[in-house]
Amino acid sequence: MKTQRRWQRASWFALALTAGGIALFVRLGFWQLDRADQAQALLDAFAAGPKSAAQELAAIATNPPVERFPRVRARGHFVADRGYLRDEQLHSGRVGVEAYAPFAIEGVAALLLVDRGWIAWERASAARPLLPALPQGDMELSGLYAPFPGSGLRVGYDASKQVAAWPKLTLSIDHDAIAMDLQQPLLPRVLLLDADPASGFERSWTPNLMPPQRHQAYAFQWFALAAAALGLFVLRHLKKTG
Repeated sequence: MKTQRRWQRASWFALALTAGGIALFVRLGFWQLDRADQAQALLDAFAAGPKSAAQELAAIATNPPVERFPRVRARGHFVADRGYLRDEQLHSGRVGVEAYAPFAIEGVAALLLVDRGWIAWERASAARPLLPALPQGDMELSGLYAPFPGSGLRVGYDASKQVAAWPKLTLSIDHDAIAMDLQQPLLPRVLLLDADPASGFERSWTPNLMPPQRHQAYAFQWFALAAAALGLFVLRHLKKTG
C-alpha cells in the first residue's frame, strides 16, 4: 500500500515561532553579508592608500575622511624621550612589539602618534626591547593616516601612574589615555610610516578586522539555520497516512 502524506494544520504558536525564527536567521545572514561588504571596502581602501600621492596632513588632520586611509606627509620633529611599545604583537609567527612615538607637526597644536613599526622581542631575551634610535631634528614623514588600533584588553595598562621608564610598555594604544599621559592633545588618527628597510622596523600594514570570508561563512550558517527551521516545521506537520 502506497504511503501518503497529509498536511496537519499547525497551531498559531508554531507558525509564529517558526516564522519569527526564520525571519531572525535571514536578517542575521544579510547583516553578516553587509559586514562582509564593509570589511572588503575597508581592505580595498587600505590597499589603495600606499599607491596614492601624499597630501599635506595639516589639511585633514582633525577631520580625516572616514571611508579611506589617505597617504599624507607632515613636517616636524619627534618628541624626545617619549614613546610607547605595544607588547605581544605577532608578525610572521614571531612575537614582538609595535613602537609608537609622538610627533610635533609644524602649525598643528595636537601631537601626532606615529607607528614606527614592529620589531622582534621576547621578555625572556632582554629586559627591554633594543630599538633603533629615535630620529632627532626637523624632518618630513609620510605614510597612511589610519584610525587608532583596537584597544583590546587593557590589563596592565596604566601609563600615567605605574609605568615610569620610557618608552612605556603597554597592551593597549588608547587615544585618550595616551593624550592624558603626555598631557597634550592628540590627533584622532595615527601615522603608519612608509616602508623603509633601513629603519630597522617591519612595516606591513593591514587593518585589524575580521576578514570578509569569515563574515560570509557566518552568513551561510544563519541562512542554513533558516532553511533547517523551515524543514523541521514541514516535517513536523506533514503526517503519514494509510
